[in-house]
Amino acid sequence: MNAGRRFSQAVSEGDGISLIARVSGPDDAARVEEQGAEGVLVAAAGDGALTQIREATSLPVLLAWPGEPLAPPPEADACLLDLGEDLESLAQLSGILSEACELAFRIDDEERLASALDELDPEIFVLAAPDADGEEALERVLDLLPDVPAGKLAIAELSGLSREDVGALERAGFDGVIVDSQSVAELVSELPPEV
Repeated sequence: MNAGRRFSQAVSEGDGISLIARVSGPDDAARVEEQGAEGVLVAAAGDGALTQIREATSLPVLLAWPGEPLAPPPEADACLLDLGEDLESLAQLSGILSEACELAFRIDDEERLASALDELDPEIFVLAAPDADGEEALERVLDLLPDVPAGKLAIAELSGLSREDVGALERAGFDGVIVDSQSVAELVSELPPEV
């Protein structure tokens, strides 16, 4: 595990909801750190992009796992795995990856959430509604949250979030939310002051 950059610690620290920004390069990563993000999500690790992002920010890096059964790069603090149908293969991959980084599981329905709890017992849940927009997507992730056990981290992943949406997620008990890198300044500037 990468000491000093634990993803779960950054998301769970402090009051309020943590913003995790999707970034594609080092400039994005440096900018969102200055704007107040508490982590970055990197979708592609190829061509040295992950190394450049890691060098550009001190924020913890959540890597969307590309699916190959390889060791995670040392620049990743956590790996995001999609919970699919093949739980046995995912359990094997989880065993390999968990030696080097924290694991987060992207889940989009109640049945998969129940399977994840039974088979994998994850610590970090990324609740998503990939085939929905707006209010419907927000309602779907809010409906999944009560099934996440106490003591586990819950992160929402929705597109086009407004400040009101982030507030609703925070009030519901989400620990973090994945946002577009262009939204961080707007969302942080409207966060209530910490007391």
